[in-house]
Amino acid sequence: MTPLTRRRFVTIAACAAAGPGPVSARSVQPYTWAGTALGARASIRLDTADREQAREVISLCVAEVDRLESLFSLYRTNSALSVLNRRGGLTGPAPELLELLSLAHAVHLTTEGAFDPSVQPVWAALARLHATTRPNTDTALGALEDAARRVGFGDVRFSAGEVRFLRPGMALTLNGIAQGFVTDRIAALLQREGLNNVLVHMGETRALGSRADGSSWRVGVRAPTGARQPMRTISIRDRALATSATLGTTFSSQGRRIGHIIDPRSG
Repeated sequence: MTPLTRRRFVTIAACAAAGPGPVSARSVQPYTWAGTALGARASIRLDTADREQAREVISLCVAEVDRLESLFSLYRTNSALSVLNRRGGLTGPAPELLELLSLAHAVHLTTEGAFDPSVQPVWAALARLHATTRPNTDTALGALEDAARRVGFGDVRFSAGEVRFLRPGMALTLNGIAQGFVTDRIAALLQREGLNNVLVHMGETRALGSRADGSSWRVGVRAPTGARQPMRTISIRDRALATSATLGTTFSSQGRRIGHIIDPRSG
């Protein structure tokens, strides 16, 4: 099993307005759900007087996250992404997968290759190298050089009919972009259900409207060291916030912590 150190929580908070203007904190009651989503502990809290609506909305959120995980997850062996990586091709890709690949392609071009979802072979090689004992330098360099030869998003072809790799041994990870995509999808779902005061955090954060008392949502940004107290708190409404830290997720072996953010051009 890959020795990754990851502490992440998925949370959704929303309050339903009975009409224009802020909702009185006394007019609503919290309805909560706890489980897992995107490989992390998850919770949903809806502040609403309509408990039947709360149950229905939570069911919709859980089902949508599960559906999107079945497309993008590397941790599910039967997900569309896992099948693509295993076979080197995928016919009839879902529209959401094509949308995310198109967005990834645009970011790849804009960053001149610094963002490259095809870095997965290098990422997997690092995970294997740190799975048991500390490898010697020659072994590590050889494995990383071999993996780096299979990186290059320009050799990924995708259309409505098919996604395929032009070179054997290629693989994709969408972890750097899928969490924000899912966060936006869930926020849009809640808004369609009439919940316009929403905070969604699924690895990335999206705020719609305000809290029940009319104040802005407050989001804590954790220190890269992993300290419990946030190093900064930001007030947001109708905005999104994404952060990343090298040590946010790590490979661990022999007491060392190796950050998960990799330059795909050098490994």
